[in-house]
Amino acid sequence: MGFPEGFLWGGAIAANQAEGAWNEDGKGWSVEDVATYKPKVDVKDYKANVAVSLAGIRSAMEDEDPTYYAKRRGIDFYHHYKEDLALFAEMGFKVLRISIAWTRLFPTGEEDKPNEKGIAFYEGVFREMKRLGIEPLVTLSHYEMPLELALKYNGWADRRMIDLFVRFCRVCFERFGKYVKLWLNFNEIDSLIRHSFTTAGIIPELCGERGELACCYQAAHHQFVAGAMVTRMMRKMMPDAKMGLMLTKLTTYPNTCAPEDVAATQKKNLENMFYADVQVFGEYPRMILADLKKRGLMPVMEQGDLELIRENTVDYVSFSYYNSTTESVDPNAERAPGNTILGVKNPYLPSSEWGWQIDPVGLRISLVELYDRYRKPLFVVENGLGMRDEVEEDGSIHDPYRIDYFRAHLKEMEKAIDEGVELMGYTSWAPIDLISANTNQMSKRYGFIYVDQDDLGNGTLARYKKDSFYWYKKVIASNGADM
Repeated sequence: MGFPEGFLWGGAIAANQAEGAWNEDGKGWSVEDVATYKPKVDVKDYKANVAVSLAGIRSAMEDEDPTYYAKRRGIDFYHHYKEDLALFAEMGFKVLRISIAWTRLFPTGEEDKPNEKGIAFYEGVFREMKRLGIEPLVTLSHYEMPLELALKYNGWADRRMIDLFVRFCRVCFERFGKYVKLWLNFNEIDSLIRHSFTTAGIIPELCGERGELACCYQAAHHQFVAGAMVTRMMRKMMPDAKMGLMLTKLTTYPNTCAPEDVAATQKKNLENMFYADVQVFGEYPRMILADLKKRGLMPVMEQGDLELIRENTVDYVSFSYYNSTTESVDPNAERAPGNTILGVKNPYLPSSEWGWQIDPVGLRISLVELYDRYRKPLFVVENGLGMRDEVEEDGSIHDPYRIDYFRAHLKEMEKAIDEGVELMGYTSWAPIDLISANTNQMSKRYGFIYVDQDDLGNGTLARYKKDSFYWYKKVIASNGADM
């Protein structure tokens, strides 16, 4: 069968990792503006790289030296977007996933009216995409919440976040709805358990006696309610638009066939899928509720919350997939990093320099599992390989490792389609080099397009086409037939 006609090929970026211009045209502080590059921390030490404290936040806000705050500068997409969109169009992109920085529209999150300069920037981006024939896929919340709301309310742990987010989304629908028909609510919503500040603005020191984990599940409930409200609002304002959820697909295998390893793996996978279950089925899974009650982690719910969630489920399921992992009850099992996780290392898989294990077959397994479970259209909105690239004297960049990675994953994706999976599209992470989410590095490069900038912000920001640029162009032109 192969890839269906009208399949949406493209790429994905996030405002906080690409735009830069962090304090221009009225933009306010976001949680990512205080994220630091930590050159003395091992890139495989995920927890140390995302650690946050009130003292660290305040120190970052007082620090006027931008060297170690890579997401403040990004790759300056804010001023280069026409050049970058032209390169995406040259590759043949049908779709581009971007996010809207909440603090460009509402600098503190609590303003009565949006910042018109922020509105104008995104209108310019969408108009240019329309001119080039690229459909926008827009994430409403992609690790970009206002820092003021984290400091004032402890982020999404406070129910007041719901109305503030709905107001932000209403403006997005009113001002950008004529350009955008595909929306996503919360990027990797499940990740708030793993990096609560980045995802939900939660500062552990502000969580009180209940603790950070209880704050996380309370925040998840508030995001479920907000997501339902926003979906209902979108359908009233734009009946032809679609809302999707976004999950980190943390595909986990038992490390051995010991029943204890199988049971531990099952528990881990059920926790991962819980966030999608609520948004697709419109209810909390019974076993998750039992577990939360047993551990004293049940979120406070107000009357009408569950009915709202039940009546406003999503239209499609999107997810990121970078690697798989395994699970074991053995406390001495060797562990390896991955996308915001640590898991038991799989001896059958190779690893990247950052320790992420490469498993193309896992993408097919994930697609089949998700479609069988949810029976909703799927969209792979993040998949890619972070590697160091070298620029040759003639300006060329040879990246056969990246081509091999994508080829292997796309072939497995095609097999899943042939098995009957309904797949809307695929957006690589990321089509252009940008700042890495966890380590705040530039040297961990994902793109088909090289950006001349190092980890400390040195460079010209010139864009160069890698070998993979021409390969992906050929894949899109042939609708996946020529890899």
